[in-house]
Amino acid sequence: MNALHRFVNTPKSIAPLVTFRILFGSLLFFSTARFIAKGWIYDLYVEPTFFFTYYGFDWVKPLSETGMNLIFIYLLTSSILIIIGGLYRFATITYFLVFTYVELIDKTNYLNHYYFVSLICFLLIFIPANRYLSLDVYLKIVTEKLTVPSWTINSIKLQLGMVYFFAGIAKINYHWLVEAQPLINWLKHQTDLPLIGSLMQYNTTAYLFSWGGMFFDLFIPFLLINNRFRILGYLIVVSFHILTATMFPIGVFPYVMIVSTTIFFNPKVHQKALSILKKNKASKALVLQNKKANTSTKLLLIIFFGLQILLPFRYLIYKGKLFWTEQGYRFSWRVMLIEKSGYAEFKVQDPTNNKSLIINNRDYLTPQQEKMMSTQPDMILQYAHFLRDEFNGFTYNLNGNSKKIENPAIYANVSVSLFNKGSRTFIDPSVNLAKEKRGFAPKNWIISYE
Repeated sequence: MNALHRFVNTPKSIAPLVTFRILFGSLLFFSTARFIAKGWIYDLYVEPTFFFTYYGFDWVKPLSETGMNLIFIYLLTSSILIIIGGLYRFATITYFLVFTYVELIDKTNYLNHYYFVSLICFLLIFIPANRYLSLDVYLKIVTEKLTVPSWTINSIKLQLGMVYFFAGIAKINYHWLVEAQPLINWLKHQTDLPLIGSLMQYNTTAYLFSWGGMFFDLFIPFLLINNRFRILGYLIVVSFHILTATMFPIGVFPYVMIVSTTIFFNPKVHQKALSILKKNKASKALVLQNKKANTSTKLLLIIFFGLQILLPFRYLIYKGKLFWTEQGYRFSWRVMLIEKSGYAEFKVQDPTNNKSLIINNRDYLTPQQEKMMSTQPDMILQYAHFLRDEFNGFTYNLNGNSKKIENPAIYANVSVSLFNKGSRTFIDPSVNLAKEKRGFAPKNWIISYE
């Protein structure tokens, strides 16, 4: 109980929270500006005519092109407010809600680091990172504090530790450790890297990277929380993420982790950094201003972290190979573990006479949507339901007479290759997907990999 008390209630310098607020907010600003500059607002939220919503969130729809542009301008603005600590509570709440809304529009765009950003923004709502060196303090919206209860800092550390640790647990599988897949395929395309490029052609390199990545994820949180090994741990973090950013197109995720893990450093390091911004250093005599988390906040955080412990293991309730079925795959920190490609052809059939029509997916989906859909069963089913509704009442010519389709049947011919080992039938072609229900129940119409 004493250890738990220290983890939750011990007064700590606020400096780590302030530097985290500034650095993390800066990354939010940069990544949002990058998103706008690359034209992804149009590509992902304006151009598509159909969106793969998450189950239970079909009511989430994109705004008009103007509306989506305003959404991202607001994200830019609120990230600035987070950096400077202005209207902080409002900025963190609305950034979390708006950013999460954008990510719920289409699961085609799911990335682990988007999920991570939503989780951190949710935590920031409850963390008083604006109580020092902030516009809110300057405007006297809140009172300045030099100390905070330890749970405010440790909750972020715990979140980061869970990301790494569960990513390590996920790597303890046959494909990653015994076959070095998918790295054994991917690294052979990296032979043009400076200095180490020639090493990428060897299978031994892929095995070293696979096992090294597993050990890195499992043990880096423990190095970072240890005073003796923290510097070494952080150097490993920087080296690992810079290498992955150089080798693979994974966006800003490596930089998010490099910046976020600075919170593990001793508060004195943060105080010295902040002294550059403010002459009145945070390292002056600390006043013990210890405000414990109220009961509702404690309960909310227990549920928050409890769900994150359970989600990575929900795949155990489903039969079959996880990497094949992908049931329980998302939201479990499985980063770059899978290589799949697929081909999906859909047939709309009139149940009264078995007349059918083959669908051109590009009439309804963008190339990226089609690529992601063709290997993920929940997206295949959702698209089949869309086609069912789209062609219900469709009129066609039959022997010179107009015929209307009522309650069309939808069949899918889907082939998928896992780890480049050859295509296999993925979906039972005899199943009418129009009658299958969406949800979390096992999808028995997935053909077993074995």
